[in-house]
Parts: sequence; structure tokens; C-alpha cells
Amino acid sequence: MYHASQAIAAMEAGKHVICEKPLAPTPDEIRQMIAARDRTGKMLMTAQHFRFKGNSQAVKAEIDSGALGEVYHARSWMLRRSGLPVRPTFIYKANSGGGPCIDIGVHILDLTLWLMGHPRPVAVSGVARAALAHHPGAFSSWGRTLVPQDMDVEDFAAAFVRFDTGATLMIEMSWLLHHNVQGEAARVWLYGTEGGCEWPDASFVSNDYANRQLINRSLVLTQDSMEPHALECVEFARAVAEHLPSPVPAEHSLYVQTILDGIYRSQAAGKEVTVSVD
Repeated sequence: MYHASQAIAAMEAGKHVICEKPLAPTPDEIRQMIAARDRTGKMLMTAQHFRFKGNSQAVKAEIDSGALGEVYHARSWMLRRSGLPVRPTFIYKANSGGGPCIDIGVHILDLTLWLMGHPRPVAVSGVARAALAHHPGAFSSWGRTLVPQDMDVEDFAAAFVRFDTGATLMIEMSWLLHHNVQGEAARVWLYGTEGGCEWPDASFVSNDYANRQLINRSLVLTQDSMEPHALECVEFARAVAEHLPSPVPAEHSLYVQTILDGIYRSQAAGKEVTVSVD
């Protein structure tokens, strides 16, 4: 809840800013940050480290080469089984602005939109609820800590998103889920007119229509040159030093937060809601 005021103050003090995700809990606050960036001429970058993983960079390059054709549908998730961070900065809306939507959903949604080429979201049908957090004895495996019963953010969210291109997305995120996963599971599927792909495996599928053959292939990945959290900081410093564009523009975070805000609004309204990044 405190990113916008601090980032704006830093830019107005003449500083370039790299800000942790989420850039801000609401689209309007991100717009205020963008306005401050434009007014001061300083750089504003969101720290979305998933983009800087080697497999993410390789998959993005392959997609940009045309391997998928037009991406018309995507599926993604980031799920934990009993992985709720039992701290006031995460579990109370006044501090966090939301639950796993904002905490971990922001990671997988940013990656998905980046791989898709950032189509503009126009409608969201979503749910956001605390399905397990208020169960008697609910606990997090992180320290076997009991979940406070006054927690007021969701522990699960899901959505169906429509874009102005006609493309669609289904996304799920949760801290607490009866799902057979150790730790955390994150995955993206993209489906295009010429092929499909899966992250983090960096696997691609397509058809040889002339010979009626199915083609499966995987990218050969080398070891990451640097830990992604460190690499994003290096790229921020490089952009500042060489007067390059922000490696993760605030406009991208506006797309992300517009969708996440749409999930909350859709939950409150009980129906699909329209959204706009303008």
C-alpha cells in the first residue's frame, strides 16, 4: 500500500526508481506514478524477476520469432499448498491491498501478458475468496503457524479475462489449496494459430499439416548467468547508465493491476466487469 507515495517522492527528489511488485495496489495509483515519472523525467521500473529467468527469455524470443502465430488463448497459475505468509503486511488488506492476487498472482500474470505481447484487457470475470484460511485450525506450512482468524484478504482467486484482440486468459492463484504440489507451482500455457508452448519447461508443439504429423520440441537451455533478482537490478542500472527504456515499464504493471483490480470488482459485483487501461 506504500509503494506509490514513496516512489513518487523519490522521483520528485531526482531519483530513478526500481519498485518491487506490485507496483501499486490500484490502477489509479499506478497512473499517479506514471504521471510523476513523466513529470520528473526519471526512470520507473517494476521488479518483475520472472521475466529475467533464462527460460522466460528463451521462450519470449521464440514467441517473438513467430513460433506461435497469433496467440488467442492462455492459461496460467501460481499455486501453493499451505503456503500463506502469516505476517500483517500480507494478510490485512489495509497493508497489502489483497491476498495472493497481489502477492503471487502478479508474478504469473505479468509473465503471461509479457509473453502474449500485452493485449489490452477489456473484461474480467473473477472470484476472490478465503476458502480455507478461516477453517478451524488453518495453518501455514511456513513455520506451522496458525492463520489469524481476522485475516481479511482472499486465499484463492481465479478469473477469465477478455482482451481487445479477441484473445482470452484463464488464471488461478492461491496460497492455500488442496493441490498435490511441494512448495509452489507456477505454469503458463500459450495457444496460438501456428503452435503452442509451455513455461517453465520451454516446450513447444505444432503441426506439420503437409505430412499430418505432430511436432513436439523443447528449447535447449543453458544455466542462468545470474540469479533473476540480481539480474533485474543489473538491467535497471544498465538502463539508467545508458539512457535506455525501462526494462519493465510501469504501463505493463498498469495492465496487470487493471486485471487484478477487475477480479476484486467482479467478485464484489457477482458478474463480469469491464476494465480499461486508459
